[in-house]
Amino acid sequence: MPRICFTLQVDPNRLEEYRARHVRVWPEMLAALAECGWRDYSLFLREDGLLVGFLVTDDFAAARTAMQARDVNARWQAEMASFFLNLDRGTADQSMRPLDEVFNLEAQLAAQTGETA
Repeated sequence: MPRICFTLQVDPNRLEEYRARHVRVWPEMLAALAECGWRDYSLFLREDGLLVGFLVTDDFAAARTAMQARDVNARWQAEMASFFLNLDRGTADQSMRPLDEVFNLEAQLAAQTGETA
C-alpha cells in the first residue's frame, strides 16, 4: 500500500493559529478524509513553518480526486489557504507534491527474509 509524504510551507507568523485549527478538525472533514481513503494521515510542523504530511492510501490520485469533489474540502481549503506560502496551484491540497521514498526499514527487512512489506 503506497505511503505518501509531502511538504508545504506554513506562514511562520501564523504557526500557533495553524496548530490551533488542527486541534479539532471539523468532524465532517475527518469523515470525508476517511471515506476517501486517507489512512494514517498525520501532519508535522517545524518551527520555521515547514509542514510535512504523511498518509497511506491505495491510490493517492483517486483519494485526492475524491476529496476535491467534497463540499467540505472546498470550505476547509478556503479557510486554510491564507496560512500557506508559495502555493503553486491555488490551494494546499492541489499544491501537494509527493516526495520519493528512498528508504523503508520494514521493506528492507522483509526483503532480507523474502517476505513482502
